[in-house]
Amino acid sequence: MALLNFTESAGETFIKGYSLQYWLRYFRINKEDRAYYKQLCNVLGFAPGKLNLYTTALSHRSVKEHADENNERLEYLGDAVLSGIVADYLFKRYPYRGEGFLTEMRSKMVNRQTLNEVAVKMGLKKITLYNRSDNSLKISQIFGNTLEALVGAIYLDKGYDATKHWVYKRVVAPHMFVDDLENLEINHKNKLYGWANKNGKVLEFETIEEKIENGRRLFRIGAMVDGQLVAEGKAYNKKDASQIAAQIAVDKLGI
Repeated sequence: MALLNFTESAGETFIKGYSLQYWLRYFRINKEDRAYYKQLCNVLGFAPGKLNLYTTALSHRSVKEHADENNERLEYLGDAVLSGIVADYLFKRYPYRGEGFLTEMRSKMVNRQTLNEVAVKMGLKKITLYNRSDNSLKISQIFGNTLEALVGAIYLDKGYDATKHWVYKRVVAPHMFVDDLENLEINHKNKLYGWANKNGKVLEFETIEEKIENGRRLFRIGAMVDGQLVAEGKAYNKKDASQIAAQIAVDKLGI
């Protein structure tokens, strides 16, 4: 490839879509790893500097048990960074809206379901390293968690400004239709509680089952109306499981 048509993007020099750094690393890695590396760069839109950070960000606990090898720590960091970036974006987009509106909009943009859908559309499901024989993981929300970990990796590798640029360009602009999110109802528990209060019903969320699956705690939570099980949800934390149960109950009850 001729070294022509140089452009600047996020602080790196690119050559017809691929940086010089991309090609230098591409020819240094094993041939069997080159296809995966190309997929990663296509998702990122740039060549990673500290490749080990991204490998960790894409490694789920089901294949890497140690805390320094899987993406849980980077997920924690990326969650905070992403939340701050989205808060800044909304603050500037809606200069006259109040705190309550901004907080609700941020929740809609960074909740697990939204991030999981965005991650799948971006192609993260194809390059995330996880136990593919575990069918429950294939339909879980681990890919949204991987996206948060990826944000954490970019932050450590490129810094805050480049991360903000990347989130705007690769996550918010193509995948988060903010005008539509304004009218989206995401807190199904609140909606279900409102219905219960209005109709004089007693609503409770109970833990039906708690077990260890693939080294993680799996919760089955039931939405109980007047002591009767209406719906149940499964997830790796109680909050997500109860939201899933609430969503199913809302649909089932036609609320």
